[in-house]
Amino acid sequence: MTTQLDRPSPRDPRLDVLRGLALVTIFIDHVPGNFWERFTSHNFGLSDAAEGFVLIAGISAALAYGQWFQPGSGLRQGMIGLGHIWRRVWTIYLVQILITMLTLGVILAVARWFGDTQLRHINKMDIFLLDPGGAMLRMPLLIQQLDYVDILPMYLVLLAATPVALWLAWRAGWVLLGLSVLLWWVTNTYQLNLPNHPNPAGWFFNPLAWQLIFVIGLLIGTAGRQGRRMIPAHPVLLIIAVAVLIIGLGWMQLSFFGEYMWGLMWQAQQDGAPAYLTSVEKTYLPLPRLVHVLALAYVLTYFPLVRRVCGSVILAPFALLGRQGLLVFAAGSVICVGLQTVRQRTGADLGLDTVLLACGLTLLFMLAAAKQYWPKDREPPAAKRIDRGLALLKRQK
Repeated sequence: MTTQLDRPSPRDPRLDVLRGLALVTIFIDHVPGNFWERFTSHNFGLSDAAEGFVLIAGISAALAYGQWFQPGSGLRQGMIGLGHIWRRVWTIYLVQILITMLTLGVILAVARWFGDTQLRHINKMDIFLLDPGGAMLRMPLLIQQLDYVDILPMYLVLLAATPVALWLAWRAGWVLLGLSVLLWWVTNTYQLNLPNHPNPAGWFFNPLAWQLIFVIGLLIGTAGRQGRRMIPAHPVLLIIAVAVLIIGLGWMQLSFFGEYMWGLMWQAQQDGAPAYLTSVEKTYLPLPRLVHVLALAYVLTYFPLVRRVCGSVILAPFALLGRQGLLVFAAGSVICVGLQTVRQRTGADLGLDTVLLACGLTLLFMLAAAKQYWPKDREPPAAKRIDRGLALLKRQK
């Protein structure tokens, strides 16, 4: 018998639109120094599009795959869910290798054709040239990563662990959250990270720390599948969340307040406070960044008007980008490297920055539209392949 939870959850327009906006923000920020970068989210708070992207990824994973791991699911459902998730992990891995190779190709082409070697120093390309054989071995193993294409490795590690996390989310969500917080704390306290040659600090996006925001997303999505909120809507909580956002805004936009807050952080460090309380560096997802993005998410999900606005025709282009997030991020990463090469030779210019970014975003919209309306393949669904595999096992027994 099919239950309500067995049916696919209706697509929440907020996820697609906010993911699309995050992708546009990431695209702009990945062309450093351009005029429009000063208007992206990291200028108005302690978190930026990366935190939002990972939180939305966790919510989306729960909505997309959660049905296969809910209580009462048998071996068949679990194998189907596992197959769906790990197939996606493999796709993300292949995309990571592809954009890494394309990025290398763009930088090498610029260096050869125009004699511009500055970009390769900015993007750690010089490390590849010093030891190309070692780099070709380390890059597929994800232990050597180029700048601006280093978020997907973190995401695929988190997604690979999603089946276990989802199983636990359905049965003991607070236990999952507790274990996630514990791992985040241990990672920050002992500075644990995965190797990233030649950076002794490890991965820029440390999955051992960033798993916390992904797990929170999973729990939010699992609660949504059950028709409830993980954290209830309450005016007091809304006031607290708004206060956090106002403090973050003042911190980044008011010089006197920012100097005061940075001074407090510095003094706390001198007094022995741990870095995860007094830092805003991305790698270990310190508490100020985490609290800020959660406050923003709470405010955006508190008001029903936000959902209606996100479902409007005006924001449909951003929803399109969000629905094709992997393609948009991958293509955008390579395009950004190309735009960096142009700006490296021309310097900063408002008109040029506007034209370059507009052309790049237009291309991304075109790619997303082409992918959205491309004829679907006719490959048998995963459920049929799983059924054939189980039937074969029974015959062998």
